[in-house]
Amino acid sequence: MKISLASDHAGFDLKCEVKSVLEGLNHQVEDFGTNSADSVDYPDYIYPAALALSEGKVDRAILIDGAGYPSAAIANMLPGVSAAVCFDTVCASLARQHSNTNALCLGGKLIGSLLATEICKVWLETGFLGGKYAKRLEKVREIERRHLRPPGMNPRKVITLQDLKAAFENREPLFMDENTIVTPSVLDAIRDLR
Repeated sequence: MKISLASDHAGFDLKCEVKSVLEGLNHQVEDFGTNSADSVDYPDYIYPAALALSEGKVDRAILIDGAGYPSAAIANMLPGVSAAVCFDTVCASLARQHSNTNALCLGGKLIGSLLATEICKVWLETGFLGGKYAKRLEKVREIERRHLRPPGMNPRKVITLQDLKAAFENREPLFMDENTIVTPSVLDAIRDLR
């Protein structure tokens, strides 16, 4: 499997250990840096590694910063990337089985190398269960597709289940145009009314 790997300074030591384990498991690792424990800005390294995943240049990404959450925030902004922060092997397994994540985010200041490498192994070896999880994941993908738009395009109005409920309770109309986004849960509710 081809894996992009990146860290900031807080995740550098752990990245080195994870990289060694991945290569020992015969994965092809593309290391996006950083290359030392000197202070850096995490977006400068995490973004290119996550972008490689979004563009289909790698199969998976492992992103490491101090807590894991900053990397996940960046990765989840990109189309086709589904990142999970994992602190144990159960989270890693569920992130794959239920959500089919393709990016793993680790907190270099929060977990040790032994646990981190076990999390990586479980996450890489666990498959997606499909079934009801595939149906749920398709709703997530639909949300992603609806919000992708060319640069410069005005923000779209989004109608959520809460908006629909408020309109019914207050007997107010919902104004929509061709740019209005209706969430999958609203579409389900409308179908159930028929």
